[in-house]
Amino acid sequence: MVGPPELRDLATETPNPRSDDLDRLSGIDLARLVFEEDAAVAVACLRAADVVGRVIDAAADALAVGGRLIYAGAGTSGRLALLDAVELLPTFGLEPERVPVLLAGGRDAVFRAREGAEDEAIEGARAAAALHVGPLDLLVGVTASGRTPYTLGALGAARRRGARTAAIVCNRVAEDFPAEMIVVLETGPEVLTGSTRMKAGSATKMTLNAISLGAMTRLGKVFGNRMVDVRVGCQKLVARARGLVEEIGGVGGDRAAALLEDADGHAKTAIVMARRDVDADSARRLLEAASGRLRDVLDDAQ
Repeated sequence: MVGPPELRDLATETPNPRSDDLDRLSGIDLARLVFEEDAAVAVACLRAADVVGRVIDAAADALAVGGRLIYAGAGTSGRLALLDAVELLPTFGLEPERVPVLLAGGRDAVFRAREGAEDEAIEGARAAAALHVGPLDLLVGVTASGRTPYTLGALGAARRRGARTAAIVCNRVAEDFPAEMIVVLETGPEVLTGSTRMKAGSATKMTLNAISLGAMTRLGKVFGNRMVDVRVGCQKLVARARGLVEEIGGVGGDRAAALLEDADGHAKTAIVMARRDVDADSARRLLEAASGRLRDVLDDAQ
């Protein structure tokens, strides 16, 4: 069996020669160096696009059949996964239980680092078991190093329980790495040696953005490039939803506001009401019959 790489062998732990004099730089020069190094982030993500696309499809497939997209991680990686997950309710109307996050150290680790919590593979396995991870689910392990025991434990348990698995890493990993799909983001040495909240963290966040956006789009929660399943939880989102109903529904502002009220603030339902000239219940039935895909409902009316 090929074991995990030693910490000193990881690209993200290698000292970056460009920042050898980091502690001597002015604020301006330091900022420039950080941003110059960040230019490698998008390139690393683009190189992994094919595998990310497979993860997008797997996530959409899992959610479409009633399964879950589950994230597992520790430290910065886990908190980035949590950040991605919590945005899916206001942006796409997806219930939080559909995208749970296994975070080493639990809720306490959100606001205060608990580095030791990542060292127990058994805890990751137990967390996956407690969540009843199963064949309908996709579990995505997020670990910049590619060697975090908690995350590897969760991935291993998910595989044993029949779930599909994927991982986001920023180093090359061992041949026996416990994931079906492995997104390798080769961001290289950090400006601050070993601080993977920097380039590795940025690349991880970009990749999580792509996965969740792609899955939500595949599920019909996007029309064109509009977030038509947006939930109106604040004034900004109310205004955005009304604008969507005006634009796509083809109605004036007052009519859009009235339709949104009848649709309990759900833009997609209100759009169908406007375009198909039906009430809210009928609009919901039309969307349900089309698996939530607004384009299919509107195309059927032509």
